[in-house]
Amino acid sequence: MSMFDKIDLHLIRVLHTVLTERNVSRAALKLGMHQPAVSAALKRLRELAGDPLLVRSGAGMVPTVAGLRMIEPAADILRSAEVMFSDARRFDPATARHTFSLAASDYLDPFFLPQLVIHLKAAAPHCAIDIHALSRDADYRAHLAQGTVDVVIGNWVEPPGDLHLGRLFGDEVVCLVSNQHPAVRRGWDEAAWLAAEHVAPMPAYPGARGFIDEHLARKGLARNITARCPHFGLIPAMVAGSLLVLTTGRQYAERYTAVLPVQVLPCPVNFPRMMYYQLWHERTHASAAGRWLREQIKHVAASLRQPEHVAPQEAA
Repeated sequence: MSMFDKIDLHLIRVLHTVLTERNVSRAALKLGMHQPAVSAALKRLRELAGDPLLVRSGAGMVPTVAGLRMIEPAADILRSAEVMFSDARRFDPATARHTFSLAASDYLDPFFLPQLVIHLKAAAPHCAIDIHALSRDADYRAHLAQGTVDVVIGNWVEPPGDLHLGRLFGDEVVCLVSNQHPAVRRGWDEAAWLAAEHVAPMPAYPGARGFIDEHLARKGLARNITARCPHFGLIPAMVAGSLLVLTTGRQYAERYTAVLPVQVLPCPVNFPRMMYYQLWHERTHASAAGRWLREQIKHVAASLRQPEHVAPQEAA
């Protein structure tokens, strides 16, 4: 049996208390223990140290040289243990030194990630932030399980049931087109919309369908996708100079109407609202830092939400 197997935190606490109180009776009172139990613990400590640790001197007791050397290391161990377990229960963003890691879809409101980083850096100035792309090559379930990512943010037709889920907001499906697109003047019906040239993000994995195409497939429909791009943030500029149609959430689309020659049109196909979520694994569910991060994500999402959007809710 190794030395570590013979020592527990309670024994270290007895050691520190006996050495600082220099009296077994006072140490027992401070520890809330019976004196024989403290004496028994001191006997174990003496055997482990190979030293008496505390010896009589006149009417009192004093630590030996070895005992004196143990006072500060024992205090360090107790302080570290207190910090370790208190940090598991609470998180102080003002003083914490922690790395937050999240993966996010770029289909989100283009203001979301910038505002989230600004908010996190203001509230937790000593914490680092790692943002990973939610790409077709990313196995986000594995990253959450392994702890390389704390939270995944995106939209799913049916969110995975094996992860914790917090709803951020819902969004109306609309179309973003150039000011010069014929539908701006003529309008369109379902057939015209399906036949138009569409631009879409690259699938999450080969053969996968996103929110729009999954819903169309369930209705037995398919749109005419003539361009795909893995960088969602570049698509509005492509739309502005072409006859391509981007079908996405209103909150995303309306961010570009003031900076590009584009307009938002209603979609002639009836879609359910696009729902955006944050997902996390059981391993971080009870983490104080994890809970704090999820609250900040929810707060920023709510602050950017358009009036018609659904109020955010986080699952327990």
